[in-house]
Amino acid sequence: MTQVGERDDQAVLRFIERFGAVFAESGMPRMPARVFVALLATDSGELTAAELADLLRVSPAAISGAVRYLAQMNLVSRERETGSRRDLYRVFDDVWYEALFRRDEMLRRWSGPLNEGIGVLGPDTPAGKRIAETLMFFEFVHAELPNLLKHWRAYRDERLGARDSADRS
Repeated sequence: MTQVGERDDQAVLRFIERFGAVFAESGMPRMPARVFVALLATDSGELTAAELADLLRVSPAAISGAVRYLAQMNLVSRERETGSRRDLYRVFDDVWYEALFRRDEMLRRWSGPLNEGIGVLGPDTPAGKRIAETLMFFEFVHAELPNLLKHWRAYRDERLGARDSADRS
């Protein structure tokens, strides 16, 4: 197993660029994708804007916009370094769970406007039916998400061991 001190910095940067490109091809803007992967690939899971800019060889302004996007997507948090004025950007330990959990809240907020859209467009019109199906899909996902996340935790704990899971909580 490779130790932190033994890592090839160029290989790590290539990994960040390649995996970041995969996220970008999936629809995430390029710079947020690179920043997100950089945080995932850091043992601590946290870096300052200056550290991210240095690692990715970009301007601090590029980092600022990227982390703002990632925070809006609930993929990273912005925290203040203790005793410092510098912001620290942290990827959640259980980032995928956190992203889905927060997305669940967003799904709840969408139900009101979608119901309004059905009423405005008419439930029997093609547009109204599409909006109704959209609402049904979100209601279905919202209802199934708790079970899915419960199964995820059991699967994760089985594969990683309950100790690793407790360390991350």
